[in-house]
Amino acid sequence: MEKAELIQKINAAMAEEFEVEESVFAPEADIKSTLELDSLSLVDLVALVESNFGIKINGADIAKIRNFGALYDLIYEKVQSK
Repeated sequence: MEKAELIQKINAAMAEEFEVEESVFAPEADIKSTLELDSLSLVDLVALVESNFGIKINGADIAKIRNFGALYDLIYEKVQSK
């Protein structure tokens, strides 16, 4: 899967789950403030990604994710290494 296609799928899933417009998902935008995430909704985000892309995200991975670009890179890397 191409990275652009993967990003499109990630954005569509997040837009539906968190009821926001896809236009707010800029690579440099802060995930927590953009999606108004608290610790519980962060778990929802991880579950969403894991179920949609068949990957596992651990605590160390979550700690690295500050913006959408980092999330895209992490998911792309894990999908490619499956």
